[in-house]
Amino acid sequence: MPYPTVTIETDLGTFRVELWNDVAPKHVENFLKLANSGFYDNLAFHRILPGFVIQGGCPRGDGTGGPGWRVPAEFNDRAHEEGVLSMARSADPNSAGSQFFVCLGREHCRHLDKQYTAFGKVISGIEAVRAIGGVPADRSSGRPKNPPKMTKVRQDAVAA
Repeated sequence: MPYPTVTIETDLGTFRVELWNDVAPKHVENFLKLANSGFYDNLAFHRILPGFVIQGGCPRGDGTGGPGWRVPAEFNDRAHEEGVLSMARSADPNSAGSQFFVCLGREHCRHLDKQYTAFGKVISGIEAVRAIGGVPADRSSGRPKNPPKMTKVRQDAVAA
């Protein structure tokens, strides 16, 4: 069975991700619910750390917001490497909600393995992810002066 896919349209290009419902079914279900309801539309990538991650999905735009519920951790064996989609969380492993990040490389993401729930991977449009990762941002906080936005995030139609 093929993985479900989602298209993420942004100010800086479009990318598609496959969602790993075999290793993180609750996270995939949550992400699809949020995407298909329009929750992510017009939200910013509020944290950009070159060579590390781009992070978005905060309705407040500052890294403190969520959807009003939490998703329990589903740590798995998938490596955090370039293009891997994973859920952001607080110090509580079971605090994921709507914020997610995309890894920009393996070197600085190794320590995330089995500590954060990897639940998908970019399958096309990695150039858009890299462009977002290149947006100037504060070196310590990762906050960009002009945050790129997700204009539309939706599940792709399932082929018959």
